[in-house]
Amino acid sequence: MGADAVVHLPVLAAMAPGFRTTLVAAAWIGGLVVVLVAVSIFGSGPWARRASMLNRYVWLSALALVVLFPIYVTIVNSLLRADLIAARPPTLFPTDPQWGTYADAWSEGHFGRYLFNTALVTTLTVVAQVVTSVFAAYAFAYLEFPLKRTLFVTFLATMMVPLEVTFLTNVQTVADVRSVPILGPLAGYDTYGALVVPFLATGFGAFLVRQSFMALPRDLRDAAALDGYGHWRFMLRVAVPLSRPTIAALSLFSFFGAWNQYLWPLLVTKDDRLRTVQIGLRQLSRVSIDRFNVTFAGTVLAVLPLLILLIVFQKQLVRGLTAGAVKG
Repeated sequence: MGADAVVHLPVLAAMAPGFRTTLVAAAWIGGLVVVLVAVSIFGSGPWARRASMLNRYVWLSALALVVLFPIYVTIVNSLLRADLIAARPPTLFPTDPQWGTYADAWSEGHFGRYLFNTALVTTLTVVAQVVTSVFAAYAFAYLEFPLKRTLFVTFLATMMVPLEVTFLTNVQTVADVRSVPILGPLAGYDTYGALVVPFLATGFGAFLVRQSFMALPRDLRDAAALDGYGHWRFMLRVAVPLSRPTIAALSLFSFFGAWNQYLWPLLVTKDDRLRTVQIGLRQLSRVSIDRFNVTFAGTVLAVLPLLILLIVFQKQLVRGLTAGAVKG
């Protein structure tokens, strides 16, 4: 043991100060967890309860750090000089941040155009999926029509088909539509419509909103019918407002999925003016092959809207996923 410690002393001494501080902090947190676990198991009374609660908070904080650490490393690498990114031990606290890398990523990667394209495609996709999901969910929840159960099972079955299985068929369809006089300029190959049309509806959205509608009391529908509300007014004025958390969660899921698309836009567009931000990141990595910090800066710019949405609407996301889980 003494020999091992002597061997590792030069390694510890050569560590960057930030990395060494991180290891020391991790050791202190580990020791704190051990003490709290011991008190919660072998202690009694209020001290044991407080130790158990504090132990849960420590574990949740540690898990949050594990999840956020890759994002932090990406931000740090975007602020480092290119020659320091591959340095060992790694630098976790930049002392001379290079803020100009973000301006370089924005200009060299044409991120203004790519972000506009991605925002446009994402907005159209989210609006279309929410509208079609609400209409389909209401029909499956409140209307009676032939083969209702069979059609609903078919909707659910589409969730089991991987998107990659339909890529070739969809690409061929988009290529064929290009020659159609009216639809070609709108949804043919190398158009904005080609990026949106295959994702106008989602079986997951119809299922999620239907479950929310099914959780509403049937007395509301009967009372609305006595007041002269038809299906249209009841859906817009009663069912949809009461299901706002679920619809908000669906909107966020649709936004994340549409924003992060890479393979489909790559297959159906060749005009650089129609490319999305994910393809822009690949092109930026090729242009800045010896400047990894610029690529990391572009990654931060691409993920920033997602982080903002997740932070702002996290309560709606949790409410939407837990709606109907507890009945009072």
